[in-house]
Amino acid sequence: MISPQPKRIMKIGAIVSPLMIMAVQPVQARDRNVEVTPYLEVQQVLVADLKNGSDVLTYTAVAAGIETSIQTRRAEAQVNLRYERRFFYQDNIGDDDILSGLARGSVQIVPNILALEAGGIATRSRIDIRGAAPSNTVGNIDNVTQVYSVYAGPSLSTNIGALDVNANYRVGYTKVESEDTGILPPGQLPIDIFDDSVSHSASASVGMRPGELPFGWSVGAGYEREDAGQLDQRFEGKYVRADVTVPVTPTVALVGGVGYEDIEISERDALRDVNGDPVIDNDGRLVTDEASPRLLSYDQDGLIWDAGVLWRPSRRTSLEARVGRRYGSTTYAGSLGYQPNENTSLNVSVYDTVSGFGNLLNDNLASLGTSFSSSRNPLSGELNGCAFGQSSSLCFNDALQSAASSSFRARGVNAQLAYSYNGWNAAVAAGYSRRRFFAAQLGGLSAVDGLVDENYYANLSIGRQLDARSSFDTNVYANLLDSGFAGAPNVLALGANAAYYRQIIPGLTGTAAVGLDSFQQDGFDSELTASALLGLQYEF
Repeated sequence: MISPQPKRIMKIGAIVSPLMIMAVQPVQARDRNVEVTPYLEVQQVLVADLKNGSDVLTYTAVAAGIETSIQTRRAEAQVNLRYERRFFYQDNIGDDDILSGLARGSVQIVPNILALEAGGIATRSRIDIRGAAPSNTVGNIDNVTQVYSVYAGPSLSTNIGALDVNANYRVGYTKVESEDTGILPPGQLPIDIFDDSVSHSASASVGMRPGELPFGWSVGAGYEREDAGQLDQRFEGKYVRADVTVPVTPTVALVGGVGYEDIEISERDALRDVNGDPVIDNDGRLVTDEASPRLLSYDQDGLIWDAGVLWRPSRRTSLEARVGRRYGSTTYAGSLGYQPNENTSLNVSVYDTVSGFGNLLNDNLASLGTSFSSSRNPLSGELNGCAFGQSSSLCFNDALQSAASSSFRARGVNAQLAYSYNGWNAAVAAGYSRRRFFAAQLGGLSAVDGLVDENYYANLSIGRQLDARSSFDTNVYANLLDSGFAGAPNVLALGANAAYYRQIIPGLTGTAAVGLDSFQQDGFDSELTASALLGLQYEF
């Protein structure tokens, strides 16, 4: 029987460095099946501004989507795609289109040896971390833009005698549409907006597990490059390293590695007018001076190392923690995976990486599993900020807190706990991310060089299957954003929504939902909106 709750099922893998290991395995093997569920939705939505004039906005939404899950001997994939057209009744608001979705797939070209991997995401991101933080993206909204990112490439994993041989390559593309940042705090200038980029990532390693030798070892190398259209920015990184694993007890091992890394980030200057000011195009982006020489914004090379401990008391539990030297300073990385039973999972990751906007989204997609567990906002239809799985989880907050064009060093921690039992489903996520931006001192982005922005977030969701034909779910979120710009106040975003689903006849489900969303910023009028929805969904 078709579930009366039209959730979009997703699972996102944790962001981890190549040195980190997520060793918790699913308690049960996945069933082999193929499910394809296309659907149509019609919704009537009301949005009321409770603080700025009590304006009421109504619109009709028509949506089409598809949910596909494939689990066979040779292929694993899940596609979750939704297109929505909104028809507004106000003369000053034009109709709009929203495409959102997540896809991830793997095809075994040579079983258990060579696979082709691919993934894609369509979602929305804030543009400027100093501006508005709307979560209910309805009407003439500011500081929100559409984002697309895809990647594909082969992955090799095999054995040559006692040696483990691994290699992979991926090529990715990321595009950010241009939108208006809206009103910024007094004296604040808009940041430059990311446009698009093509990224490449390749790595290879050979090694041996403990057994024939009293320790395990591996030697590997990697190369990454991202070419961005904005100011012709280029990220290029390469490394070689050797790692060892020394078992101390049957469940504890000491781990460590040493190597050499070279990362260089460069850009061209912006085109300048007769007064020497950067020229900005109609999309709000800086215009590239193609005749400008390359300007170095980040150059770090030298010895890298790390050491730590790995604890695996069972297939259900894995803990790894490392400290080392990388990016010219001390680094910390780690992961915790705990799955005491098939109903509960806990995932924690600590990360530290240098990346660009496109590279970071591609890394997220590459760590995505092929079966998901997450939901959409019942009022907007867009993807919620976090997703949960048994072996790994992820929140998009660090990648989508702003669409700045400059590359950055990203550090943070993410924690997710998911629980389901006897018709109940609950998930909680919390995290912190910190980005330090890089830009050439003589270029058009010099104002953001060394800038540090921070994001604190928390999400809670609870759902319940009431009976064979009805269910409900609730979501609560909070975000505190600190842009790092002098004189720019923090932005606090809070909200909650709830939805009730009722199966009318097989295939046809009715939905009723309400929500309350707000964001506050010192020196600005705070925003508080209430939303309500009635809708029908038909699954074919």
